[in-house]
Amino acid sequence: MKNIEVKPATGKLGILIVGNGAVATTFMTGVLMARKGLAKPIGSMTQYDKIRVGKGVDKRYLKYGDIVSLTNLDDIVFGCWDVYPQNAYQAAVYAAVLKKEDIDPVRDELEQIVPMKAAFDKDYAKRLDGSNVKEAKNRWQMVEMLREDIRQFKQEKQVERIVILWAASTEIYVPIDEKVHYSLEALEQAMQADDRQNVAPSMCYAYAALKEGCPFIMGAPNTTVDIPAMWQLAEQTQMPICGKDFKTGQTLVKSGFAPIIGTRCLGLAGWFSTNILGNRDGLVLDEPENFRTKEVSKLSTLETILKSGDQPELYNDYYHKVRINYYPPRNDNKESWDNIDIFGWMNYPMQIKINFLCRDSILAAPVCLDLCLLMDLAARAGRFGIQRFLSFFLKSPMHDYTQGEEAINHLYQQHTMLKNAIREMGGYKADEEID
Repeated sequence: MKNIEVKPATGKLGILIVGNGAVATTFMTGVLMARKGLAKPIGSMTQYDKIRVGKGVDKRYLKYGDIVSLTNLDDIVFGCWDVYPQNAYQAAVYAAVLKKEDIDPVRDELEQIVPMKAAFDKDYAKRLDGSNVKEAKNRWQMVEMLREDIRQFKQEKQVERIVILWAASTEIYVPIDEKVHYSLEALEQAMQADDRQNVAPSMCYAYAALKEGCPFIMGAPNTTVDIPAMWQLAEQTQMPICGKDFKTGQTLVKSGFAPIIGTRCLGLAGWFSTNILGNRDGLVLDEPENFRTKEVSKLSTLETILKSGDQPELYNDYYHKVRINYYPPRNDNKESWDNIDIFGWMNYPMQIKINFLCRDSILAAPVCLDLCLLMDLAARAGRFGIQRFLSFFLKSPMHDYTQGEEAINHLYQQHTMLKNAIREMGGYKADEEID
């Protein structure tokens, strides 16, 4: 047994969501329905997964909440920001992910969730055109307004703790600039100077969250917290951060299937991935600058699992392409196709085809719940900075690239990291090796 002090999950947990679209409203509706006993939170690891603790005669398989203190669904209070003023009920109906009969039982609660004005810059999401936007003269004022929102929410809702979750659209790609993004002081100066090229609106949310003592989760592939300046702020405030990009459909399949090819020592000639998606996320990603951000995230998965350096005869110079196509009729029901060209004994070629007809927000909602509960746990356990144990839930897991660290994208290694962290925070030995 290890002595790690974890504060109990007492009082209410506020979950403030950036974005009130399909993912956010599906997440909120599902939690509200589940705590009324009208739906089940299927897909949520924190609600269903079991972890082995102990070995031999002492071996037991326990749910996360039986190992560590997790916030009960009854103790969650939701709030949000969005560029559109519609309340969560109106937004959920408009998103058309859930049937109206699955939303109406919690209509009263959803109608009370009215989005605060968003910190928004149209240059970062050209396809969005909402009116519920803060009028800030510069990025620094954006931060101050967001900090005030957080303080007011905490006071009005009487919540003990707050976790902030980005479930908004993908911003345009922001390349890392060492002069701005490598030190906290430089980032703050850029905010004050209203450097709109290097300081994305999402960075204002993250900065405000950490300064107000709130863990921050980046659910899109935005650069946001994946910069040394934010790592320094997380260390200064002793707050956990994690990201990037919810791992839901095609990348989940890729991170689970690529290890099959690698473990079986089969060769890879190429992997072509394409998607059709018709919701607001698909609309935003139809803009090339926004898609570039997503492309970087999705491409990184395969290259860290099937490495040419480890097996040059099998994985040298394979072709990897990712595409997303906006197709309005499909709405939230995303369809992905993967064509995988492999080769085996005596270099003979073979093919694998994967066609995944999924529901984007249905897969994302339990990931949102798990990340919020586990980030709150991490904060109560005194963990701060990058939370690598949450890589399981993310397409492009954060890592310290300044020190040559490589992200772990192998799904089963990620699961081991997750289980070991839960064990440690529950006072048990982290007894699984990452091979």
